[in-house]
Amino acid sequence: MIEILSPARLTRAKATGAIVANTLQALKDRCTVGTNLLDIDRWAKALILGAGAQSCYVDYAPSFGRGPFGHYICTAVNDAVLHGLPHDRTLADGDLLTLDLAVSKGGVAADSAISFIVGESRPAESVALIDATQRALSAGIAVAAPGARLGDISHAIGAVLTEAGYPINTDFGGHGIGSTMHQDPHVPNTGRSGRGYRLRPGLLLALEPWVMTDTAELVTDADGWTLRSATGCRTAHSEHTIAITTTGAEIMTLPTMS
Repeated sequence: MIEILSPARLTRAKATGAIVANTLQALKDRCTVGTNLLDIDRWAKALILGAGAQSCYVDYAPSFGRGPFGHYICTAVNDAVLHGLPHDRTLADGDLLTLDLAVSKGGVAADSAISFIVGESRPAESVALIDATQRALSAGIAVAAPGARLGDISHAIGAVLTEAGYPINTDFGGHGIGSTMHQDPHVPNTGRSGRGYRLRPGLLLALEPWVMTDTAELVTDADGWTLRSATGCRTAHSEHTIAITTTGAEIMTLPTMS
């Protein structure tokens, strides 16, 4: 089932999205060399509860994970890219860290992810990965408009990632979002334009281009959750929740704090 939200619920989605974005920005600002992933999870919990929101992750138990997840945020480092289960690990200079967060408030969820480099080092490979996912996300958002097709979004995202030289995995991608975190439709990170569901005002989508440097194959950690590149290469992931409006797309997950 594909959910179409009323204008009132879209307003709530934007408020929820701001909580997600503000939390991610606050966590990014606190992540330094020596920060432990479990500390990030504790900080996330405090910020989420302090905003009067509910975690979408703690009790999440889908078929592809060894649930329930049991934590408040996904923390993926270097070769980890999706569903990173926080564990006892301290960050080092030059680590590529992805934070992925989804919360719900007022009966509407929002989901976003950011990738960034910890410390002073700026490995060129990591900079390029992050840049490609951000540009792909912008390209997908740019074509998201009423009357367009899901395939238009997938094609726009995939064109950027392919031009950058990265293999694309289609097992996991963007998705519908609304009263629950993950729902139809699936939005793969590559596809054919002019195909798929026709976009309508009120549709809420989480678009999330993610890539691995030299492979499209994932492996699952012994924790049953964390997905890593099969070759051990570095990875990056960028995500926004957007709403289809009568004139185009509006990003729901933008920070409101400076």
